Amino acid sequence: MKMKLKGLVLLIVVASFLSACSNYDFKPTTEYEIEDFKAVDHRGDTVSLESLKGKPWLAMFIFTNCTTVCQPMTFNMTEIQQRLVDRGVEDYNIVAFSVDPATDTPEVLSKYFSHFTVPDESKWHLVTGYDQKFIEQFALNSFKALVKMPQEGDQVMHGVTFYLVDENGISVKNYSGYDEDPKGVQFDTIAIDMETLIEERLGK
Repeated sequence: MKMKLKGLVLLIVVASFLSACSNYDFKPTTEYEIEDFKAVDHRGDTVSLESLKGKPWLAMFIFTNCTTVCQPMTFNMTEIQQRLVDRGVEDYNIVAFSVDPATDTPEVLSKYFSHFTVPDESKWHLVTGYDQKFIEQFALNSFKALVKMPQEGDQVMHGVTFYLVDENGISVKNYSGYDEDPKGVQFDTIAIDMETLIEERLGK
């Protein structure tokens, strides 16, 4: 009798969990309109706001000479993509804006990216091709993010946030992209938000 009762309780718990997952309601927490931009990615292809429209995308700010957070952030983004692959999510892009465009040519970005194990490289765009003034103003206007080249040294100041941008070019949510405690990065939450956004907004 006790075994049957335990089994019934387990079934109820599992059913409740599945129901909660299927009824997950994505709620935007920001509404930042991304400014128009034109850049070139690590493959040498042109990337613009217009070319990204129609699919949601994850954005971040990095640079290849970074000695602190950029490599962990890039690794964390590959971990998020693995979650997306595991969930069968396909209609998205990942855009990494270089905050040191004078140094980060497409070739330099490609070499940097080659050091990472990436589940699906075709979704990624590590972009450059603009000047320093542009990226600093673009980050501020589009993502309310600080990007600043220091007067001395080459370590550009920038945030460690990941941004979820919808299919219309509106940044609808942001997350920590770096934490000394790996549990501080919400890998599964970001993947679920992306999947839910695609299903709710695009009906897929």
